[in-house]
Amino acid sequence: MIRTLLLEADGRVTRGNEELIARWREATESRIWIDLQGESQAYERELLKAFDCHPLAIDDAQRDRHPPKIEEFETHTLVLYRGISSFDAELNFEPQQLAFFLGERFLISLHHGLALSIDRLLDHEGEALLRRSPEHVALRVMYVSAGFYLDSLLEFENALSELEDELMEEGSDALMRRVIAYRSRLVKMRRVFRYHVGITQELTAYDYAHLPRDNEDTLHAINDVHERFERLYSLTQMYYDICGDLIDGYMSLASHQLNITMRVLTVITAIFVPLTFVAGIYGMNFAHMPELTYRYGYFVVLGVMLVIGFSLLWLFRRKKWL
Repeated sequence: MIRTLLLEADGRVTRGNEELIARWREATESRIWIDLQGESQAYERELLKAFDCHPLAIDDAQRDRHPPKIEEFETHTLVLYRGISSFDAELNFEPQQLAFFLGERFLISLHHGLALSIDRLLDHEGEALLRRSPEHVALRVMYVSAGFYLDSLLEFENALSELEDELMEEGSDALMRRVIAYRSRLVKMRRVFRYHVGITQELTAYDYAHLPRDNEDTLHAINDVHERFERLYSLTQMYYDICGDLIDGYMSLASHQLNITMRVLTVITAIFVPLTFVAGIYGMNFAHMPELTYRYGYFVVLGVMLVIGFSLLWLFRRKKWL
């Protein structure tokens, strides 16, 4: 699918598809935004070559998985960005790789599947942003996409708080599996956000021909994107640490409960060891055991065993082992 937004020299905006490219070439003061979704690689390569895009940039954009990055060429700047096609409060997300070919008068966005941020901007803010400059469109796409991540992360904060209360009230292996699953997803998200923070740091630190820092509006837009991704990175790091603390707390609580159980069993064993010793002596059945002929021997031995048992029980309770 090809969607095109053409800003003509007289300020009129026209929506269409590839037939608007010829009109853009004829009018040197016009600007165009071309969005390619799910087109064949052969067609994408042909169209990008027509805009003098570098073959290495095209190769990077068409790779199935490529780390986010920014790279400048003579006629354009390539920005590879990890967008989002779906996300929920359980941190289940489907990433969507986006490639931006940013020129002086054009922006080509390339993605294979659904990109929520691009759909939103094409329907609402795309015209106003294109009037400002093509780079504002690309930066706004990144900003809006980061907003989808941010909304779901803030929803996850509530779910994480409820999960923490459940673990404190009555922990279980099922809850622990949920926490471990969250932690695994947060690691993946943190890696993505680290890449994006690096990109925006480059944009704020170095001058790119098609993303000029000397333009106050462009620099402001770059800073907005950078601050949003820094916040996303810090949130994922914080939630990752919280999940780790929950796991450590649950393991400590389980270990403490196990220690209590083992202490009770140890006390019971310690009480019965001397009783078993006494019973073992009088169970040896030797012929010459003076106590066996004593009339009250059984009651005396039984009394001694009771005294030993209760004495040890009193001692352990005094030491607060029970």
